[in-house]
Amino acid sequence: METIYVDVLLVLNIYVNFFLLRITAAITRSGMGRGRCAAASVYGSLYSLMILLPSLGTLLSLAIKLAAAVSIVAIAFGFQGRKRLAVNTLAFFTANFILAGTVYGVSSLLRPQFIHFNNASFYIDFSLLILIITTALLYFAVRLVRIIWDRSPDGTFSVVIRCGHKVLKLEGLADTGNGLVDYFTGSPVIICPEESFTELTGVRFDITALPKGFRLLPCSAVSGRGLLPVCRCDEVMIYCAESGERKAVEAVIGFGECGKAVFNPKLLKI
Repeated sequence: METIYVDVLLVLNIYVNFFLLRITAAITRSGMGRGRCAAASVYGSLYSLMILLPSLGTLLSLAIKLAAAVSIVAIAFGFQGRKRLAVNTLAFFTANFILAGTVYGVSSLLRPQFIHFNNASFYIDFSLLILIITTALLYFAVRLVRIIWDRSPDGTFSVVIRCGHKVLKLEGLADTGNGLVDYFTGSPVIICPEESFTELTGVRFDITALPKGFRLLPCSAVSGRGLLPVCRCDEVMIYCAESGERKAVEAVIGFGECGKAVFNPKLLKI
């Protein structure tokens, strides 16, 4: 008879959920407060009690896991549009699947007595210190990969924006500091100089009287919080002068105080 301690089960899953949510935030570059992360981790740990139920079958177990992942992500990151919720949920669910698959693989090969599986949930009865060290190493490994992946590429860039018959060409700057994402679509935002607003729209820059198709996006910078006028254009291309390569990107265009069209280098990699 397998002995499962509910307190150990819940504490284990709170810690693992917290770890997986931090990994999700690192992968998708989504902002998340510690309070939200902790609340979502505690909420998600309740689903681990499924291990105490009779076998529910693979499909039902996975369906419940998917519903749990969506609700956990919504609590952790808030609702920032369906696309962003789907991206974060996919990343979180994938991280869960990889972790569970790894544990299950170890369990199948080594058949240790301290790992128990049921209803797509697992229980590990071993030192919490070992768990902390293992997950910490994995977290820092993911962070290292993220840093290497997101580093600013070398080169001279230009950004070409087309809205109807208007075409705007600007000098580009790849900067990981621009992590701004559109709440409604989940698309990255390319921040262009204010003076280019008039060139693209034909009207004077005034956030109190924006042309049709524009809206205000809350944002924060070193100087504080504010509102950034943004719009979706027909086409956005990024060119690299050294390689001659060009790439059409899915991005929202914003206008603010900057000297170049500032974009996140991940646009060149996605």
